[in-house]
Amino acid sequence: MIAFDVQDMTCGHCVNAVTKAVRKTDNGASVSVNLDTKRVQINSPLGNTVAFEAAIREAGYHPVQVTNALATAPAPAAARATGCCGSRR
Repeated sequence: MIAFDVQDMTCGHCVNAVTKAVRKTDNGASVSVNLDTKRVQINSPLGNTVAFEAAIREAGYHPVQVTNALATAPAPAAARATGCCGSRR
């Protein structure tokens, strides 16, 4: 499993954008996004962490790879003051 903390995901639109970005890289990937913890978990036979990270960045977010995907506390990261839609967090 590959996991990223994406602290600048703030709404459902962000979740959809990140999910689409991952699936564009690997259409068969299983993607689980928890907006409360800002965690994206990816199960993929490709296992291409670099490609998934690049895809999430290209979608406009700042992923930080979680080295222990089972860890529960998200890593600190810079967050946007507003959501992707301009909504306040």
